[in-house]
Amino acid sequence: MQRILLYFFIFSTTSLFATKDTTTSYFEAQQTKISAINTKLFSAKTDEERQKLNTLLLATLEETLNQPNSFEFPFDSLKKDIGILTSPDNKFRIINWNVEKSDGTHQYYGFIQEKYLVAKKKIESVLLFPLIDKSTEIRNPENTVSDNKKWFGMLYYKIIPVKSKKKTYYTLLARDMNDKLSQKKIIDVLSFDSNGNPKFGADVFSLPKKYPKRVIFEYASSCVFALKYNESLDMIVYDRLAPMEPQLEGQYQYYCTSDFEYDGLKFKKGKWQFQADIAPKNQKDNTDKHYNKPDGDSSKSQSDTVVKRVKRKKK
Repeated sequence: MQRILLYFFIFSTTSLFATKDTTTSYFEAQQTKISAINTKLFSAKTDEERQKLNTLLLATLEETLNQPNSFEFPFDSLKKDIGILTSPDNKFRIINWNVEKSDGTHQYYGFIQEKYLVAKKKIESVLLFPLIDKSTEIRNPENTVSDNKKWFGMLYYKIIPVKSKKKTYYTLLARDMNDKLSQKKIIDVLSFDSNGNPKFGADVFSLPKKYPKRVIFEYASSCVFALKYNESLDMIVYDRLAPMEPQLEGQYQYYCTSDFEYDGLKFKKGKWQFQADIAPKNQKDNTDKHYNKPDGDSSKSQSDTVVKRVKRKKK
């Protein structure tokens, strides 16, 4: 299994960071330090200043999350600024955030922290994988399977585990602010190989006339689009998108939702299969209390808090 040492370099050796006295007081102190860096980062005025502070944030988080007992510390006070999602089976968590650039585009950062047991010594430890955003280099993201070192960057807000042929696939709901004209909601898939290494994208979708490795919805920045897992229906449910005018078909910056028209995906026979004309039931999702919603979206997520905070600083 790979262990992360520095953000841009991955080695299969012992961490360069010395193991700390990982008591609760240590993690509380680190949490305070990370929060202070965050505050400076998202009030920074220039791309150069943001990059410098983000590098410090990455290094501080990496040092902290590499400590053996860090997986059990919740880092609750960071959740207003950084997305922290733990898988329902408690095997890993995703720490995830965005940095907006002056041109209105976004760069995404994060880590996958995986818990594992050293069988012979019966010692619980962690593996840490950096999420390195290579979105600009991925030409066909809907059909690309990649690892954490070539990651299609986004902000995750929901983890839905499913099983196919005895393998667990963690279906991820996410948001990508894209640029000033359009934004995206994404259904991604995370799985782990036999060595515990993460893979993104999988052949688990069956949509009309296509079988993508992940599903991407792109729409106008001014539009509100909901993508949510509905527990009552046991389905992923989303608004139906259409161009604002027929002649704008294929120009996704002019797509928006149709009133009260919903489609969805149901996991059957090892695939997320398309279901048309869904009538979603209103339900209270207990996970919602952990997240803050984006403007006008009923599926508001913790990741969206980061987006709102970045834009608020620019006013």
